[in-house]
Amino acid sequence: MAEIIQKDGTWAFDGDALRLTPGRDKNVSLLRRELGELVVPLGALAGISFEQGKKAGRLRLRLRDGADPLLHATGGRLTEPHDPYQLIVESDRYGVAEYFTDEVRNALLLDQVPADPVDEYLLPGPAVPLSVSAGDGTAGFDGERIRLEWNWKTEDAKAAAGARTLALTDITGVEWQPAAGLENGYLRFTVRNAPTKAPPKYDPNAVELWGFKKDPLMALVAAAVQARLPHPARAAAGDMTDTRPELPSPPVASAEDDHDALLRRLRELGELHRTGVLTDDEFALAKQAILKRM
Repeated sequence: MAEIIQKDGTWAFDGDALRLTPGRDKNVSLLRRELGELVVPLGALAGISFEQGKKAGRLRLRLRDGADPLLHATGGRLTEPHDPYQLIVESDRYGVAEYFTDEVRNALLLDQVPADPVDEYLLPGPAVPLSVSAGDGTAGFDGERIRLEWNWKTEDAKAAAGARTLALTDITGVEWQPAAGLENGYLRFTVRNAPTKAPPKYDPNAVELWGFKKDPLMALVAAAVQARLPHPARAAAGDMTDTRPELPSPPVASAEDDHDALLRRLRELGELHRTGVLTDDEFALAKQAILKRM
């Protein structure tokens, strides 16, 4: 078990998954606190890095493309305070952060986890039901229907038709865009057979966002809906089947079987080292990780 505890949060790694728990410090963003603890399976990771700074460093996880509905729905537009896959590390914990990074990298190497994209979500997305009020409206989602309700700040032309209820089966896409500079942001739903080019201010299928504190929470609604839509990789290929199958539990191996598998993996690593695929340092780290498991 590798663990690093900071004001910004706690990251723990047990060899199979990373558990990311946001801290209680006042500087931890509202989105991360509402999102809560995340469990990231090792197979969803493409890499990990640690960057040192003069006063503080930063641990960063890089997920495989398509693994997380939150990252897909936000399109990489979550800024650092709201990104759950970053952890601020105080300078006196740099050694712990480096050890944590090595442990995760060793596991990725040992399990031969590829870094290429996936065609199904490996994280479940935010829990439902949920409801968020921000900008010119309130967006709620119960897993099957989206409910959009307007407030006194909503443009009259959009509010005139009243609240909207959208069935998940009618949704073909969702996008969250934060406000930037003089440009307002939005949470927008693309409805089947009802395309619109109207600005979010007038679009009845969008909530306009102005850059206030609760705006990032709309990303949770976007992610919850995205997690229940066909995975983009399969949709692009014309496969609209459910992309969220229940993952089977791995078979329970006996201690003898596990020991034999580790020996086989050790021999494979030795061959990779002899042929020059692994450097001396990479081979030493991977070998050490295997011996720990034995």
